[in-house]
Amino acid sequence: MRPLLEDHTLSLRSPHLALRRCYPVVNGTTHYVEPTHVREGAHGLSLEYALPEGRFGLEARIQGDRCRVSYRLEGSPADLVLDSFGLHFARLEGVRAALRQGYHSWDGAEYAGLEAAPQPRTGYALTQLLPREGPGSAVLGFERHDRFQHRFTLAPGGLTVETLWDRKAPGPGGRCEAETLLAFAHAGVEEALREWARAVAQAADPPPRLPSGPITGWCSWYNLYGSISEENLLEHLQGAAGVAGREGLPMRVFQIDDGFTPEMGDWLEVRPQFPRGMKALLDDVRAAGFVPGLWIAPFVVGNRSRLYRLHPDWVVRDRHTGGPLVQMRFYGEFRWHKRSEEYYVLDATHPEALEYLRRVFRTWRQEWGCAYFKTDFMFFGMEHGPDRALHHTPGLTRVEIWRRVARMIRQEIGEALWVGCGAPLWPSVGLVDGIRTGRDVGAEWPPDARERLHGLALRNFGNHLLWEADPDCVLLRERFHHLSPLEQESLARFAAMMGGVMLTSDALDELSPARLELWRQCLEAAPGGCRFPLLGTGDPVLVQVRGDPARGAAVFLFNPTGEPAARRYTLADLGLEPPLFALDPAKGPLEQGPLEALTLELPPHQGTLLFLSHERLEHAPERLP
Repeated sequence: MRPLLEDHTLSLRSPHLALRRCYPVVNGTTHYVEPTHVREGAHGLSLEYALPEGRFGLEARIQGDRCRVSYRLEGSPADLVLDSFGLHFARLEGVRAALRQGYHSWDGAEYAGLEAAPQPRTGYALTQLLPREGPGSAVLGFERHDRFQHRFTLAPGGLTVETLWDRKAPGPGGRCEAETLLAFAHAGVEEALREWARAVAQAADPPPRLPSGPITGWCSWYNLYGSISEENLLEHLQGAAGVAGREGLPMRVFQIDDGFTPEMGDWLEVRPQFPRGMKALLDDVRAAGFVPGLWIAPFVVGNRSRLYRLHPDWVVRDRHTGGPLVQMRFYGEFRWHKRSEEYYVLDATHPEALEYLRRVFRTWRQEWGCAYFKTDFMFFGMEHGPDRALHHTPGLTRVEIWRRVARMIRQEIGEALWVGCGAPLWPSVGLVDGIRTGRDVGAEWPPDARERLHGLALRNFGNHLLWEADPDCVLLRERFHHLSPLEQESLARFAAMMGGVMLTSDALDELSPARLELWRQCLEAAPGGCRFPLLGTGDPVLVQVRGDPARGAAVFLFNPTGEPAARRYTLADLGLEPPLFALDPAKGPLEQGPLEALTLELPPHQGTLLFLSHERLEHAPERLP
């Protein structure tokens, strides 16, 4: 995007859209004032504003095909409490929709139409603008995410971009300086998001951790939930090892989820259902040929935990009540097989609390032998800033507090595998190996399945660039759920096409040969991920593409809605060069000759997998390309 000076304000323009009339924002207040100084040159422009909160500086510099925007606040009054500052673009021209990207695993992502968004929509880290006319998109996204959280608010009055300063002390010379905001236009949609991800990867310190092979295996949660014991886990271990060995399934990890500790926070205590302790059980897992894994929620402290009883000063306080900041309440029947009614947040700025957590990870890794860590509810550590949360040691941003814990975890676990769940997507870069990119799966088709699946598609761009994406476990069992066989198969193929973390919770020795074959196909997909070529079009049908026709391509078309969908897609629409031969593994070749387009009827909640090639296909390939 090109920065321009229009009406004494910054504008950002691309061929098909524009953001105009940019004004400074401090603590949520937009200052509609003219700059006191303006400097314009061949490579950009700079503006300075005199505000009650200090001197606000804004620069927009051209660097190749990108615009690098920076802003700062300095010379502020001594009594200024700075929670946030940023920019407000009062006019969006030629924009059809904007990306609202959540900040952690479970808060989703969507394109919000401007006409259909009377209420403000808040996203984080980046946004993407889709033009009303013409192809492509424009992306605005921050380059680094290791110090501050960045908020994007889309409203009828325009777009507001803010850095959450979180009352941090100013830098040298009393300067508060935000991270660099990248703004660029692109001919594509998903590829534009990938370009932003590459910029984030390049700026990340440490750089992204990309596993040498896919993270695959078994997790206890979606079958046993909290009702685990040494006995039933050993039964599943025996079944998984037997089937994986007999069938040659490439399953790496065997992960024990929540249920082995008495309360959240008491991570070094084990329930009576594990009489030999966790080390002996993890030794059994390793002896069976798997990487042993455990579940932990590092920031979560139950009110009935021994940890809280002995150290009530180790949790974050609520500025409004003076008591513990309550993140979750369970006052009814459901309590995760525990006694706690409330869950608090461990205060990682308390040296003793952080040292306790360090001891937990050191013990699990070095003494118990855990080599795969699933950390859950990680967003607890940065959900609130100092306007709500009172920490033992003030002066750190929510991201700095979170990264303090994450860096400690990586230091203690070394090169062990780590998947973050309920985790901030962007501050995790460089520390985790994989990350959950959507909500938990369940035993029934959820009412918001369309939104959930589209949210996964809108985070696919980071897969294998920032981390390995985890769409959550694949449900394979043929009983004890409310899904139809075709719903199950479609959800499994959707996850397999994505090419990220691939786990199941089901008893492998109870699966039919057909379900084992489906699981094999999920596990044995070629390295890499998929493309969503129709991202941003508004089509509820999800289309995934893997590979290329020269070496073999696969297309999966998935209708997540409750109504039948008739579709015709040209191969050019899907980024494939026609003509091509197409094969449906269930029905055989689509036509005798090569195709220019795909015409299908998609039933509700079902998908169709097709293999495409320049040569006629008689049989389906053994694995996804």
